[in-house]
Amino acid sequence: MLIVGLLILAVASAQADSATEQEIRALIVEGNAYTKQHLKGQENPYSSEGALEFWSSGGLLHKLSADLPPQEYESFDVDVKHIHVITLVPGEAAVAQYYSEGSMQGKNESAVHGYRTRTTQVFVKEDGKWKVRAAHWSPIAGGKGTSSVSVVED
Repeated sequence: MLIVGLLILAVASAQADSATEQEIRALIVEGNAYTKQHLKGQENPYSSEGALEFWSSGGLLHKLSADLPPQEYESFDVDVKHIHVITLVPGEAAVAQYYSEGSMQGKNESAVHGYRTRTTQVFVKEDGKWKVRAAHWSPIAGGKGTSSVSVVED
């Protein structure tokens, strides 16, 4: 009976991991599609505790508040590719790694053609929604990062 119980627990855990992975993948793809369509990011993507991010424009670590307004764009033609998700705690915490490629121009910023980055994002679930807690965006060799500069004091 113990073995049967352990097998049931293992299957339930694997299903929870799979559900978390699917939710995170969908969140990334849908968020990217939203930005393409509306030329701005989605509202409130960050944890209530804020987030720490390294941006592809280089520089120091940025501390972002939960109520930071969404980035707005003049143009945004970026695709996400090869999304891999590691579930840390099923239904509660996960890490996603993927590539972002294309071109963009943020409001009041220089256009970036050949935008190609590796992305790592840490997600936590708060009040039933996945939120970003940390991220690292780094240019791929031969690619470019954003031209963004800090929007908040570090």
